Amino acid sequence: MSLVYRPAQADDLAATDALVVAAINDLTVRHGFGPMATASPPSFQLFSLKDDPGGLWIAEDDGAILGFAWSWVCGDVWFLAQLFVDPARQGQGIGNELLARTMEHARKSGAAHKALITFTFNRVSQGLYMRHGLFPKMPIYLFSAARKMVMQTLPEPPLRAIAIDGNAATMGKLAEIDLCAIGATREKHHRYLLDDPATTGVLLYAGSDCVGYSYVGPNGHIGPLAVMEPDILKDAFATALRLASERSAENVSAFLPGTCDGVLSLALKQGMRITFPMLLMASPGYGDWMQYLPRNPGFM
Repeated sequence: MSLVYRPAQADDLAATDALVVAAINDLTVRHGFGPMATASPPSFQLFSLKDDPGGLWIAEDDGAILGFAWSWVCGDVWFLAQLFVDPARQGQGIGNELLARTMEHARKSGAAHKALITFTFNRVSQGLYMRHGLFPKMPIYLFSAARKMVMQTLPEPPLRAIAIDGNAATMGKLAEIDLCAIGATREKHHRYLLDDPATTGVLLYAGSDCVGYSYVGPNGHIGPLAVMEPDILKDAFATALRLASERSAENVSAFLPGTCDGVLSLALKQGMRITFPMLLMASPGYGDWMQYLPRNPGFM
């Protein structure tokens, strides 16, 4: 049977997750980082499939999944969440064919901006993305530290945190913050996070003014985090660090853009260190993340 490209189905997603884990670990081991990825339920992939099935594609040969591409759209922003090929079949044009199908998803959506987060050291993929009009914008570093170390000298949170309740007024405020921070509203993604009982979402207040939001996962991971103004980002991150350190997780972590000097300095001061380097790539005119900390390379 010849290689075919087809839309992904819900029943494919466990297999595509295994493929992605294997491809990531093959890459990170070859570059000296050791295995970085572990299998997890494809919850966000399934959510995206139900929301917009045109963004998920697989390459298949005689029933074996050899590649997977997944993109989503919010407002004017198209985001490539994953594009991976079986390590044994790389270099055969499969990635390019999958990317062409996701780029058609971007075209049909009418998105004004396109973006993705990839590995800093993945030169082949970066060349592929640049040929499709997405260019390097800035580094994004995964920072991490033991929770106890972060807590040692952490100041009192500079902002007040109030749980996100999901009502219409709150969702409107989240949309306003996202428009300021990333140029698109993400109500459906906020509702996805709020439906996860293990994830804590808060609005951040300076006095009586709502100035941002943050999410903290059960593993102590911060993100996404967004603010109305760039000069608020450091205080928002400090508040999120306090929320994360109050959990029972062993570590605290966050993806921090290389353009956010104050946040990077605070992370280092609290004992956090770079554990993994990544790169934001985007179409011209997009990618100034001075008010945003992403959740992970798939969610943004």
